Amino acid sequence: MTGSGISNQIGAGLGALAFPVLGPAGVVAVRQLVAAAVLVSAARPPVHRFTWRQWWPALLLGGTIALMNICLYVAIQRIGLGLAVTLEFLGPLAIALFRSGSKLDLLCALSAGAGVYVLVLPGPSSDYLGIGIAVAGAGCWAAYIVLNRVVGQRLPGLQGPAAATLVSMVLYLPVAAFVALQGSLTGPAILFSVLAGVLCSVIPYAADLVALRRVRPAFFGVFMSINPLLAALSGMIVLGQILAPHEWLGISLVVATNAGAIALARRTKPDAIPPAG
Repeated sequence: MTGSGISNQIGAGLGALAFPVLGPAGVVAVRQLVAAAVLVSAARPPVHRFTWRQWWPALLLGGTIALMNICLYVAIQRIGLGLAVTLEFLGPLAIALFRSGSKLDLLCALSAGAGVYVLVLPGPSSDYLGIGIAVAGAGCWAAYIVLNRVVGQRLPGLQGPAAATLVSMVLYLPVAAFVALQGSLTGPAILFSVLAGVLCSVIPYAADLVALRRVRPAFFGVFMSINPLLAALSGMIVLGQILAPHEWLGISLVVATNAGAIALARRTKPDAIPPAG
């Protein structure tokens, strides 16, 4: 899970370097092409033999991945990597709080809300559209956790992520064709986009699938609290985005909240994991 987070945030930073040439949608399109090429070649999912019980979560996961990625990249372009990922993390946090259901979760929710408020500090100059897009990405991330677990239970190996990525790639084919016709798929932009595809899609999808077969979704969700911190560091190192003191404080509150949620999750009874089939 830690390796997935590091790979994801470095890849997001590298992908953002291609925005001036390809735009967020173009970068996501290349990402999905790369991810599909690698995962489908590695897993070789027998899609023609999938049952509807196996197909429907893969289709939903593919659509969720497509929407989650574009929300994240548009948010990064508008409000920066650290803030975008921190807001997007509200999705996994919501999964953790919903699954636990104790009274202490209310305190966790209030603490997370305070952290987000301090991070954003709403005002006349706030980019509310960018914030809203990041929150929409949070909903997608929550759905991704739930659907990835279902896919992992119904399809062996990497067949689930491969099929979902194939679906996402098909959705972005028109965007990829448009970018190619413009002649933008050259030079550093394509290199950064390809690296983003490997680091943000191939490695995390495979790692998350393996992790979700071994840990509960609630624990997975709260452990991902490492991502806001990794995103802030990646934004500084890769993109030169320096956070203000209140942004660091807000991120710290969110991370601390999830550390507490991890402690609560450890006290709850593990969810039963049905066999793959």
